[in-house]
Parts: sequence; structure tokens; C-alpha cells
Amino acid sequence: MTTDPRNAAGEGEFDDVSHALERFRDAGYLADNRLATTVFLQTRLGKPVLLEGPAGVGKTQFATSLAAVTGRRLIRLQCYEGQDETKALYEWDYGKQMLYTQILREKIGQVVEDAVDLDEAVERIAKQDSVFFSERFLAPRPLLEAIDSEDPVVLLIDEVDRADEALEAVLLELLSEYQISIPEVGTVKARQLPYVVLTSNNTRDLSAALKRRCLHLFLDYPEAQRELEIINSKDTGLSEALAVRLIEIVRGLRDLELRKAPSISETIDWARTLAVLGVSELSADVLSSTLNVVVKYERDLKKALAAIPRLVDPNATVPARHDLDHGHGHGHGHGHDADHGHDSGDVDGKEVRAAKDRPGRHGDTYGGPARPDAPVLTKAVTTGQGERSFAARSARKRPV
Repeated sequence: MTTDPRNAAGEGEFDDVSHALERFRDAGYLADNRLATTVFLQTRLGKPVLLEGPAGVGKTQFATSLAAVTGRRLIRLQCYEGQDETKALYEWDYGKQMLYTQILREKIGQVVEDAVDLDEAVERIAKQDSVFFSERFLAPRPLLEAIDSEDPVVLLIDEVDRADEALEAVLLELLSEYQISIPEVGTVKARQLPYVVLTSNNTRDLSAALKRRCLHLFLDYPEAQRELEIINSKDTGLSEALAVRLIEIVRGLRDLELRKAPSISETIDWARTLAVLGVSELSADVLSSTLNVVVKYERDLKKALAAIPRLVDPNATVPARHDLDHGHGHGHGHGHDADHGHDSGDVDGKEVRAAKDRPGRHGDTYGGPARPDAPVLTKAVTTGQGERSFAARSARKRPV
């Protein structure tokens, strides 16, 4: 394996940053200058690229497009919680190893049949270790497959933040030396230097050691104009005028602090959905009925549904609800009088509230019509009675 990273990385893959931009655009991926500069440096310096950012901003698609642009085969390691190194590096094919041992049993007997003692027999068998501990019994997983490939590849280590820190430590040797150490076999060095792309959704912080080995770039949601270019490049079938409005609405949804904000790919799916439905105007009803294309959690859906009318028309006003109308038969005499503040003129709120506490405000017939012969009962309360009552309440001790 060549040790010159410039030659090993494929010097001349891109002439310059503009050439990288053009090549990716031809492959259907609209990169910006920062990303094009990063990939240009990757091909010249032979360093891995770590892309961090929210889900759905094109990190995984970048690796796929890099493979398409460079004509390399894509090898993908999808990371997940609890993943161990055997699923990422290699596994021993113990069944195959045992089968070889059974078949070669007779040959093993011939090797040790004339041994003087047991020590000599063991020594002779030990010299045959390479027969039973070799790469022929290794089942390569993505990392070893990328290192041991005879043809140059693009290695995608997707969502590395979901993997345990133990696997992250295993990656350090590969990312710095492009080699893998296998205790039973030795060190396997890369035949062709792969282009390595790591992605992270920032579910946890990655180690400084891993970041130090990579060219780092944070990908965020694109500006409105660039997102419009991305949607138009996908031939969604939606008119540009509607695409512009749709992007404005999607960007408004992203400002709602949802559990999962709409991604670029989901925006493209929404545009295609509206085009299939033959939508000619983005109304609140149409957007609400198709909102599940971009919003995937129930709590987010409720929040988004409440915001859609405002996003469609910022000047829209919600009409006052009169479903709790007066005259509902409760017999409370809810007339539209000044006590309730329903008159058409200006009403002093403080005066209305004071009127509700005015003695005799309910009239003589409150609680039913009064009998003509019913006496009027009044009870006078003296100043002394009031003071004694207040003093009694004050003397009560509150529980500690």
C-alpha cells in the first residue's frame, strides 16, 4: 500500500472547488461552497470527513453522491445502540474453522505420529497455526471490507453518535492509520485508501480524539433560495410559485421547536404529494390534510395544525366563538345587559366587575317569584359581633 496520502487519496479527483461543485451538481446533489471545499480537501489530504447536523439535511446523501461522482463502491456501516465491534469489524466463522479441523484430522495425525514426546507434538501443531487462524476464517464486516478492498471505496459510517463509545474507540485506529489490528491474524492495512464519511445527528457529543482525526463540517438547513433550488432539481411537479410558498411554510414549521423538524427530503415529498393532488393553491385545509407527510409525531402534529392557518395567512384572525351562547335554558336570566358587558358601546371593565358585587343586583325575583305575603327578613349585624367573629378566626392556629 502506498503511504503517500495525496496519491492514495486520488490526486486529481477534482481540479478545484468549482469542479467539485459542478460534479456534485451533475450528480443531483446541490452542495454549497463550504461542503465543496471540504470534499476537495478530503480527496487531496486523505482525511475522513465528519458531517454533523440535524437529521434530513443531506449528510447521508452526500456520501452516496460522493460514491456516484467518483465511481467508487459505497460500503455503509449503520450504527445503533449496543452495537459491538464484531458487527462493525469482522466475525470469526467458527463453523468453517471446525469443518477444516475435522477434515484435516488425519493430516494432523500424520504430522505428530513420529513425535518423540508430547512437547514435540504440540510444537509441530503450533507451526500450523496459520492454517486454522487466517483470513479465510474471517467474515468481514463493513470496516474490514472497506480496508481490505482491492478497489477504492467510499466508507459511510452513518449516525456514529448512536453507537457506544467502545465502537468509537475502535474507529480511531482506522481513521488515523487506515488499518485494523486483528489479534489472531495481525494488522490489515488498506490496499486502497477509502474516502470515509461519518455522520452524526448530535444525539451525544463525540470524543475529541475522533473529531481531531476528521475534517469537520456542520450542516444546517439551507437558506430558502438554496432549498428552492434543491426542490426544483428533483422535478417534484409543483410550480415554482407554490414551491416558494411551501418553503416559507416549512421554515415556519421548523421555528416551532418540534421534536423532529421537517427535513429537506420530507419537504420534497410534500411538494410531490401536493403536485399529485393537483393543488393550485396552498390553503390551510389542503396543508393540514397532508401535514403528516412532514410531521411524524402526534404532539408535533397538534402544534403544527394550530400554526398552519397563521403560516398560510399571517393576517388571518380567528373568529370569536359563540357556541356557548346565551339563552341556554339554565334560568339564570343572562340578558345582554350592562352587567355582562355585551352592549355595543365602550364598557368600563372595572365598573362592570363592581356592578356584579352590588347588593340587590339580582332583583327581588332571584331564586323564583316572591310570595306577596312573604315577610322581608333582614338581620342587622352589630360592630361588636363583627369584631368578635374576626378575632375568633384570627386566633385559630394554622397547621405547621
